[in-house]
Amino acid sequence: MDKRTKAAAIRYKPEKDSAPKVVAKGSGAMAEKILQIAREHNIPLRDDPQLVEVLSALDLYQEIPPELYRAVAEILAFVYKMTKKAK
Repeated sequence: MDKRTKAAAIRYKPEKDSAPKVVAKGSGAMAEKILQIAREHNIPLRDDPQLVEVLSALDLYQEIPPELYRAVAEILAFVYKMTKKAK
């Protein structure tokens, strides 16, 4: 895999979090590990390089800023849809 490949993971637990949080991020080998773990746990993946760039600039466990709510809401809708199809 290209060493410049980047990945970011978000978590959102509505009962606990006021907004989604960045829980993993990295490039190269770290990005590949994030993707591998997601695949092993059947976590839906979405290829969005621009959003990964923005999320990668945030600190780990930092809530996403309000200007990213719409983009992340689209990702969460995608995840819920994929999860529902898998069941």
